[in-house]
Amino acid sequence: MRRLLLLIAATILLCALPVLAADYNYVAPADFKQWLESGKAMKIVDIQVPAEFQKQRIKGSIETNAYPVKSAEDKQKLDKVLPQLAASQEDIVVVCPRGGGGAKNTYDYLKGKGISEKRLFILTNGIQGWPYKQLTVSDAK
Repeated sequence: MRRLLLLIAATILLCALPVLAADYNYVAPADFKQWLESGKAMKIVDIQVPAEFQKQRIKGSIETNAYPVKSAEDKQKLDKVLPQLAASQEDIVVVCPRGGGGAKNTYDYLKGKGISEKRLFILTNGIQGWPYKQLTVSDAK
């Protein structure tokens, strides 16, 4: 019985390791606001779908429309901006609807394409959690 319990515990631990090892760099809205207001050099990669991007985005965002960054087609949209990101040494802030799976997929994809993880950040809670509306733009009439 003891061996069985140890085996179960070991299995659970092994299954949890990939989740525990998947750390991401996040930037809180207040810190990101400060970066924007101070003129910090950075690239803002917005992955929202076109309608949402037009409705609300951070000033200076690069439109990719890559959300949710799961399919090869989504990733090809990121490939279009990859040369621009790779050519600089600036930090990259990924903005998605809620700062969840799509942002993590983008982070992982860019990291896999050679972008240093030290440069990658996810905006905590995404554009839907962004409280500083004065720093957004919209094409909505």
